[in-house]
Amino acid sequence: MEYDNRNTVDSIKDESIDHLNLKDAISSEGIIFLIWFLIFFILIGLKMGGINLINTLINTSYDLLISTVFQITAISVLTGAISELLIEFGVVSIINRVLSPLIELIYGLPGASAIGILTSYLSDNPAILTLASNKNFKRYFKKYQLPALTNIGTSFGMGMIVSAFIVSLRGSNGESMLLAVIVGNVGAIIGSIVSTRLMLRQTAKIYGTMAPSDDNASIDESYDILKYRQIRDGSIGKRFIECLMDGGALGVKMGVSIIPGVLIICTIVMILTNGPSATGVYTGAAYEGIGLIPYLGEKFNFILKPLFGFSSSQCIAIPLTALGAAGAAIGLIPSMVNSGLAVASDVAVFTALCMCWSGYLSTHTAMMESLGYQNLTGIAIKSHTIGGVAAGISANLIYKFVVMLI
Repeated sequence: MEYDNRNTVDSIKDESIDHLNLKDAISSEGIIFLIWFLIFFILIGLKMGGINLINTLINTSYDLLISTVFQITAISVLTGAISELLIEFGVVSIINRVLSPLIELIYGLPGASAIGILTSYLSDNPAILTLASNKNFKRYFKKYQLPALTNIGTSFGMGMIVSAFIVSLRGSNGESMLLAVIVGNVGAIIGSIVSTRLMLRQTAKIYGTMAPSDDNASIDESYDILKYRQIRDGSIGKRFIECLMDGGALGVKMGVSIIPGVLIICTIVMILTNGPSATGVYTGAAYEGIGLIPYLGEKFNFILKPLFGFSSSQCIAIPLTALGAAGAAIGLIPSMVNSGLAVASDVAVFTALCMCWSGYLSTHTAMMESLGYQNLTGIAIKSHTIGGVAAGISANLIYKFVVMLI
């Protein structure tokens, strides 16, 4: 009698791939995607010309790599080294001790959140998750406060890099962007307050305000990060050099990590934003495009102008790009400033939005899942969207007010 083991083999295979997210090899999703993919590039190619489109894609991405990514990387290396020195030699701890009472008053969060703000500002959004995984850190929070760490951390993500990059720019008339960057930081702070407070308002309804965090009953024996700080081994000179090297290496890592976002997102955004060459024809040169975003911006200018005060419809490309990647968004700013499409007041709004909306659509979901509150992701995104709008409006109004006083 012949034994048919096909069912047994199939069941073993099914069990071995249960953890994989599988779909049929040929499905409607592939066909629909291919149709939209072809429609998108065929429509652009019909306007620009197929060969011109390909050349523009290549030339734009190459120029962004050379003139933008390398500049951001250089700034990231310097800021990374400075940040590491500030942390190693206790400056961040001092700032945290000074800011803690204000954080509790302004944000409605424990003073320990100041550490999260500083680490996010000096690096990127997910930096706050390292702190949130520390049980001694979490014990200072009630259960309803922990999800808001995502909002407050994202509001300050890449803050130092964004500020340092933008302040290095000069306006089309050679004016400094220092005031615009300062105002933009203030706007981001206002946006962070709005975002965090809205989030806390919702989580308080869900969990109440008295429930402790889940880890209060199982605190480990490690040191209290609010009272002590860990330092490197060796002499002051050795620690100083190691800080410079380690911080610089982190800057290189961050600079390399933004290459896909800047090259891919910026190239597409530039094609959708810019028009043909100065002669009115397409040549395949870098930064040529079909002018779709300015067209849409003009349609919504009656909303954008009063809120953000943008001086040109092209400016809307910055906040739209910041939703996915702050590095890509700031990569768009130099060409707009140099061409006169963006002025200092716009840069103030850009700074606020690039900080507050620093890639939150791409990081919020992962951050909420890491905190164990993935069910609140929608609430977090909604709150932060409103917070970002508040940041842009605040930067616009504050800059105009300061200029009037000057």
